[in-house]
Amino acid sequence: MIVSTKGRYALRVMIDLAEHQSEKYVPLKEVAARQEISEKYLENILKVLVQNGFLEGLRGKGGGYRLTRSPDQYTVGEILMLTEGSLAPVSCLTPGAAPCHRMADCRTYEMWKGLNDLISNYFGNITLADLALPDQAGNDYVI
Repeated sequence: MIVSTKGRYALRVMIDLAEHQSEKYVPLKEVAARQEISEKYLENILKVLVQNGFLEGLRGKGGGYRLTRSPDQYTVGEILMLTEGSLAPVSCLTPGAAPCHRMADCRTYEMWKGLNDLISNYFGNITLADLALPDQAGNDYVI
């Protein structure tokens, strides 16, 4: 399992929005600048996040993006599953995969299933709130 750039950037964007939450929308330009991601590439990622209800977007003056839930209601697992499609270490464990004709005799299936369960449980128990840095006075200086 290798997490793609799309998956890693989606996590970075979601964490950024969690750290910069307010009643206002956060402009795409600001997120792109802070995360050093091209606006064009970021637009594609944000589109997927909006279409799936992870974010809310508003066009025009005062527009931008914001989370639709509190940061503790998003897991790393669900964000990566959305962007990656699957986190399975082998194709036979991918959701919707065709049954493997070797399944009955497979000596490694349980091992791969165990790894898949570990990955799912690990990412399923980490929230955006766990990864976001809280706003702290004095935490905005540069050395």
